[in-house]
Amino acid sequence: MNRNPLRHPASAALSALLLLGLGACASTAAAPAASAQVKADTPTAAAETPQDPNSVYDSKYKPLPSSPVLITNATILTAAGDRIERGSILLQDGRIAAVGNVQAPAGATVVDATGKWVTPGLIDAHSHLGVYPAPGDEANEDGNEMTNPVTAEVWAEHSVWPQDPQFPLTLAGGVTAMQILPGSANLIGGRGVTVKNVPAQHVDQMKFPGAPHGLKMACGENPKRVYGEKGRAPMTRMGNVAGYRRAWIDAAEYRRQWSEYRDRQRRRKEGESSSPSSSSSDMDRTPVRDLAKETLAGVLDGEILVQNHCYRADEMLTMIEIAREFGYKIAAFHHAVEAYKIADVLAREGICADIWADSWGFKMEALDGILENAAILQKAGACVVIHSDDAQVAQRLNQEAAKAMTAGHRMGYDIRPEDAIRWITINPAKSMGIGDQTGSLEVGKMADVVLWSGDPFSVYAHAEKVWIDGGLAYDRNDPAKRPRTDFELGLVEREDNGGDR
Repeated sequence: MNRNPLRHPASAALSALLLLGLGACASTAAAPAASAQVKADTPTAAAETPQDPNSVYDSKYKPLPSSPVLITNATILTAAGDRIERGSILLQDGRIAAVGNVQAPAGATVVDATGKWVTPGLIDAHSHLGVYPAPGDEANEDGNEMTNPVTAEVWAEHSVWPQDPQFPLTLAGGVTAMQILPGSANLIGGRGVTVKNVPAQHVDQMKFPGAPHGLKMACGENPKRVYGEKGRAPMTRMGNVAGYRRAWIDAAEYRRQWSEYRDRQRRRKEGESSSPSSSSSDMDRTPVRDLAKETLAGVLDGEILVQNHCYRADEMLTMIEIAREFGYKIAAFHHAVEAYKIADVLAREGICADIWADSWGFKMEALDGILENAAILQKAGACVVIHSDDAQVAQRLNQEAAKAMTAGHRMGYDIRPEDAIRWITINPAKSMGIGDQTGSLEVGKMADVVLWSGDPFSVYAHAEKVWIDGGLAYDRNDPAKRPRTDFELGLVEREDNGGDR
């Protein structure tokens, strides 16, 4: 992953949202004495009761304000079927209300899209925005906890900086949601988080409602290099596999202990007698909570989805064997440059291949990457996802999909825009566990929609408008709807050059 420097100049204008935020900060700072007086006169409050650990970090996302919008005369790629020529789509109450030949309801804003295209919002299944933010500096590198081969206890969301200027730049490329993952230094690197691409003070306000966590795992060169250079396991691929299996054995035992504890509590509540060998103290003894094993147990319970960094075909097959041994499922292999070698297996297993369009050869395990990877997978009926793994690539996911589609055309495969749009919309949504809510233009789904100036698979096309849950999040032609973060404001010299900033 590239750690890109800040690429966009600071904006001199603030959106109304930022003005409100700065105003609140200014009023708070203006009255320190009053705050001190309140503290002195107020009795000390009792400590708060700890909250349910399963709910305290829940999404606090609130959709942008919206009103009915009817987009007319557009070429529509629904990601759920054939294209619709000169079609209409109605966004209402934050949802897709109708698609096809639609009449405008009273009070709706009508957008004439003659000569333009409409697609679902793009979804990036492999992002490091916020955990490797711009400006790229060691102080901002918060995506790899390289202190232990297994760090399942860490959550990427606890590193995400919402002020990363790369979020609005990606929004301008049509990306409405993304999965932010820890890096790949570890065998098991921790939980990822799925977010909506909206301005926020805190990551909780970006978290996609109801999205499951993903568990980042990594095969191959990265973990064995990072820890082998430290003179500790793993330093070989067989050491990698031993490390995964050891972690899953421990997690299975942890899960068993909690399952038996909950069963004892249930039986006690229902008045059932305990077994003769169980004492009352045994009944009441709560297992010690372990954050790492708790995450792995969540995978075994099917609540957390495995997102597995893995390049070589043989290693993907080994990871599938490990998943069978311990009874969990792999949602996607990420990067997967050799996925084409086992396209039939991935199709049969229902595992997505989250891949680059054309990155290959930058290390030994990437040498067998080919440009036709996506096309071969598509032909085999596998789930194809084009991802970024890079802040700049994320700004042009549509062009990345176009490159992969073109490579397929060169080898004689008839891959249509109707097929390729799925690689950057509904397929990543499915691999992230949110395909029932977004990723396609189907009635009842979230109104995450992009209006393109032309064919989105043309290098000349750009996103003109982006709606998230029916709210206009970006408008290329309206400066007030081109969000900038507070960080981009920078320090501005006074016009009289008096030195104040």
